[in-house]
Amino acid sequence: MMATPTIARIWRGRTRRERADEYESYLYENGVKVLSERALAVSQFREDRETDSEFITISYWESIEAMSRYAGADPRKIHHLPRDPEFLIELPEDVQVLRITSAFRLFGG
Repeated sequence: MMATPTIARIWRGRTRRERADEYESYLYENGVKVLSERALAVSQFREDRETDSEFITISYWESIEAMSRYAGADPRKIHHLPRDPEFLIELPEDVQVLRITSAFRLFGG
């Protein structure tokens, strides 16, 4: 039985619109797939705007401790992918870590 997630870790980054398709593939292959081996679940989102595209990756964790085993002692610290400086308009400085207060259907809760 899968553990119930209590923590969501949210990363955001923006790339130029013309590089969005390439970055989406790169982020999935080098970030989301790796993260999905450690987190309970991972969701990747993309919003295309006129000149840029925003990517949001949300990973779901059993606890802060479980997340810290992956992310390190400070779970808000970013671990940039090697090619992020090439793709991203600016490098994010941190991530959000939120307590999940309810989740319906997504995890059967």
